[in-house]
Amino acid sequence: MNYILFDGPSRDALLPFTFTRPVADILIGILTIRQKWEMYLGSTTTTLTQEYLSDKYPMVELEQNVMINASFLPTPSLVDLICNLKDKQAVFKGEEVVAFFSNEEQEEIDFEDYEILEYHDTCLTVTATWDIFSKNDAAIREDFELLTQDRTSQPIPKNVQVIAPENIFIEEGAKLAFVTLNASTGPIYIGKNAEIMEGSVIRGPFALCEGGVVKLATKIYGATTVGPNSKVGGELNNSVLFSNSNKGHDGFLGNAVLGEWCNIGADSNNSNLKNNYEEVKLWSYQTEGFAKTGLQFCGLMMGDHSKCGINTMFNTGTVVGVSANIFGSGFPRNFVPSFSWGGASGFSTYITKKAFETARIVMSRRNVVFDAQEAAILEHVFEETKKWRKE
Repeated sequence: MNYILFDGPSRDALLPFTFTRPVADILIGILTIRQKWEMYLGSTTTTLTQEYLSDKYPMVELEQNVMINASFLPTPSLVDLICNLKDKQAVFKGEEVVAFFSNEEQEEIDFEDYEILEYHDTCLTVTATWDIFSKNDAAIREDFELLTQDRTSQPIPKNVQVIAPENIFIEEGAKLAFVTLNASTGPIYIGKNAEIMEGSVIRGPFALCEGGVVKLATKIYGATTVGPNSKVGGELNNSVLFSNSNKGHDGFLGNAVLGEWCNIGADSNNSNLKNNYEEVKLWSYQTEGFAKTGLQFCGLMMGDHSKCGINTMFNTGTVVGVSANIFGSGFPRNFVPSFSWGGASGFSTYITKKAFETARIVMSRRNVVFDAQEAAILEHVFEETKKWRKE
């Protein structure tokens, strides 16, 4: 069977992260949503996403296809139901479609013609940006079980102080020495060729993905994920960093999500709790206003390629778009549009020529080429987000 992950109705609620990737390529837990589905299905997947992303994330359609809503994370019972779908059958959970069978001749789908299979079990969904960190605890636990089942961890070095070593899994090539790992509160996963430097104290659930680095004397509370080739230092709590991002110095990052190719300057901090302890509101790209999150703790959402200078202060519930460059004293506003340059004293437009020059240098440091395909995606984002910038 050919499996296709589609963005679904939550795509706009997951901006700015879905400006530059399909919903399926959001990292939550230890794996991206796509990686989870592919492991469960035992099959590769392709993507139905925004047209401007389709060159990088193409869709392969065959005679028979199963379309899967990428906002839903797989479970054994859900995967079993989906793998047995037949023509004119669809899986729903409540009012929302989870998956359906299609063929290449169908130009439109009318679910009134379908047999509806109700899915009643629980499963994780990612339908808002804050779900990425608020559901990361459960996602790490699920991925840990999936990745470590019937496998043996590399031995824990004798100079590492551990609590609940049975909840710790270390992949081949990982390096760690003279650190403290407390897995009594949740599993700790250390990926292939990752490194935890001396003096770091980590409490689970925690995931350090392949090639990730935890720098000297870092303090990490669960549930935190450090994506592939990302680096962290200072203090982190309940945060998710996608791949190739850096928060390498002292400063606090809490209840936050950083996209790819982000950089947080030394001694920068984000607030994750309002002084009056009220519910945090976040900028919504759908309503073009601030929306309730239902959360008391909510920090920073930062899109791909965005960066901040040293000693930057982010207020509670700040959303930063794609390729923004923030610096200077004081608190920048709670919504920083994509391709903004400046800080609390005001912003100007970060023109694409300059932004692309920086992206090219940053990516080359990780041996990744900033190519025409990547430039075209960011050009589209620049145009699409123009209305929110003060030119």
